[in-house]
Amino acid sequence: MPQQPLKGVFVPNIVPYDSQGRINEEELRRIIHWLGTKGVTGFYPNGSMGEFIRLTQEERKRVLKIVVEEAGGRPILAGAAEANIDEVLKMCAYCADLGCRAVSLTGPYYYKLTQESIEAYYREIAAKSPIDIVIYNIPAFANEITVPVLTRLAMDCPRIVGTKDTSRDMPRFQMVLHTIKRQRPDFSVLIGWEELFCTSLFMGGDGATLSSGGVVPELVMRLYQEAVAGNWEVAKRLQFQLLDVFSPMVNSPNFPEGFRAGYELRGFQAGPARFPLSDRERAGMETMKTHLATVLAQLGIATPAPEISPLPSPTLPQSLSPSAIEAIVREVVTRLA
Repeated sequence: MPQQPLKGVFVPNIVPYDSQGRINEEELRRIIHWLGTKGVTGFYPNGSMGEFIRLTQEERKRVLKIVVEEAGGRPILAGAAEANIDEVLKMCAYCADLGCRAVSLTGPYYYKLTQESIEAYYREIAAKSPIDIVIYNIPAFANEITVPVLTRLAMDCPRIVGTKDTSRDMPRFQMVLHTIKRQRPDFSVLIGWEELFCTSLFMGGDGATLSSGGVVPELVMRLYQEAVAGNWEVAKRLQFQLLDVFSPMVNSPNFPEGFRAGYELRGFQAGPARFPLSDRERAGMETMKTHLATVLAQLGIATPAPEISPLPSPTLPQSLSPSAIEAIVREVVTRLA
């Protein structure tokens, strides 16, 4: 029986680490459970946000198993990129056994390949995979998949059920909708870049995998729901709010450290990264966190007070203006929310 097309917001999660650099399984479970309470459509483990390339294969399998266990039945779009076809197929089988909805596969990475080779790569996997496949186009990190290649794969391979596009290329996204989706309406077209979220939905996209969804799931899900309902003025306002949150995180050094800092502001322990920051970069991250905390407070999104800075001293000057008193009250209420 054919499964329903992929629609909605699939949230890529970070992998938190303990003080020894090991996966903090308890904190990972807490993150996934919390995101579920915020109404996200599904989850997207072992992608760029999950730093899959910095995990061993066994760690990637463990992360996926935990996410499945804590997902509460929500669909899982699992990253399954590996170094060669045999390893990809093993991961596909593992994902299928766990009951994932589909796997996401980047173009082959590291080596620069021809489009003919890339097409042959996906065709072989599609012919042998026990689970549906979403082709993940992220040219910043892996070989790009051209629209003609993607079109032929979508038309010829039933196992290939959608694409996720993180190219930041809106003309390309529209061309995929124009050339593929009108011929194959069940083919899911997802955006992977926050700056284009509202526009992609307006043009007929099916949803997204957004890193910011792990930090501000309330904002991301409301934007999606307003857009689906056709409330475009509200959706546009929310899109600009999302940009205010996304920009400082994505522009921080050593992706995805900015997003890990965002999780910390929401009350989670991300732990030390598996790739070091310089002293200057660490100082910059603290500045970014302060700015991001301010943005979240302005949007009415609660952040735990200890994760921002100590509460102000109760010792106040002898006289304060009404506006100053109001500002202090707002700050204290925000920190205690």
